[in-house]
Amino acid sequence: MAQFSVNAQRFDPYKNFKFRIKWDGRYVAGVSKIGPLKRTTEPITHRVGGDPSTERKSPGQTKYEAITLERGVTHDVEFEQWANKVWNFGSGLGSEVSLADFRKDLIIEVYNEAGQVVKAYKVYRCWVSEYQALPELDASANAIAIETIKLENEGWERDYDVTEPTEPSFTEP
Repeated sequence: MAQFSVNAQRFDPYKNFKFRIKWDGRYVAGVSKIGPLKRTTEPITHRVGGDPSTERKSPGQTKYEAITLERGVTHDVEFEQWANKVWNFGSGLGSEVSLADFRKDLIIEVYNEAGQVVKAYKVYRCWVSEYQALPELDASANAIAIETIKLENEGWERDYDVTEPTEPSFTEP
């Protein structure tokens, strides 16, 4: 059973379909899917000669998995411009990468059904490792064209300044 301290009457956990993402201080339009925030710490196994015949385990290096963002194809060039900072085919030899500003910090916000921010995560030093401008096109398909970027990152953390809000109460007219 989910526990909520401010809204003790709430039973259900938050849904995964209300979210927004922000970089460069503004919200990014049209993002329909964000991949999971996942980190893995590799275990280091070791054994001391006088120990029983079992191994000890200690935490080793931690890695943060890439995050994928998807949105419908429009004339907005935000994904493409960021991807071009890592590699721009049309630029001159030796200036294909924009080393000064190819990394960005992101904020991912999760909202409750009433549109209140309930959780936020800061994702650090992201850069585009994969850019898909168009999906596979199929004349017999009934689908939306999706643009995708894959973001490498160097870590994320929850923003503890975002706390559980008091959910609004409505009365019938």
